[in-house]
Amino acid sequence: MPSLLIADDHPLFRAALHQAASAAAASGAIAEAADLNAALEQLRRQPDTDLVLLDLHMPDSRGLSGLAALRSQFPAVAVLVVSAHDDPRVIRRALDHGAAGFIPKSASSAEITEAIRHVLDLGEWVPANVSAAVAAVPSSPADRQLAERLARLTDQQFRVLGLVAEGLLNKQIADRLGIQERTVKAHVTAIFEKLEVRNRTQAGVLLRSLDLAEPARLD
Repeated sequence: MPSLLIADDHPLFRAALHQAASAAAASGAIAEAADLNAALEQLRRQPDTDLVLLDLHMPDSRGLSGLAALRSQFPAVAVLVVSAHDDPRVIRRALDHGAAGFIPKSASSAEITEAIRHVLDLGEWVPANVSAAVAAVPSSPADRQLAERLARLTDQQFRVLGLVAEGLLNKQIADRLGIQERTVKAHVTAIFEKLEVRNRTQAGVLLRSLDLAEPARLD
């Protein structure tokens, strides 16, 4: 029985995804989350989740950084990206960062159901109308390399990295996460080593390179 998680902050679209997921996996368990932190917490409780339907733009998610967080912390969980973006270059970047497929928010319920079934069957899904254009976009060595480096981080290190990218100091990060400042320093040192950077600025730049301009909302 497959287990799915829908992570989208748009209630109406979340309901549409739930309906399509129910059709794709009638006997499956389907959970929902309205932001990235809630999605990560749900996966910590249910690490055997089979598939996440992930909106690229939620209040606490910067474009592809949410995908990177899921893939680094839960590499065994497939992620099907959902976005109003339909630029082949964005789709290619999502695939380079480990997405199992991409669903545009303009897709019909039947198309979403088909995409979910295909990914649950261990396939990769790209909409037929853009598949040729996506195939024509060269895979980015920089994105693949960044995905590999981010995958080295632990759950807590990824959280620290996100706060470093926001410009927080070690003491502020310690207060935010409820840990000792010396623990934060140890995490920051490990982050620099794993990302192959020399300082906080370079680490922040790497994470912010995953940012995407937010498309016009459907509501």
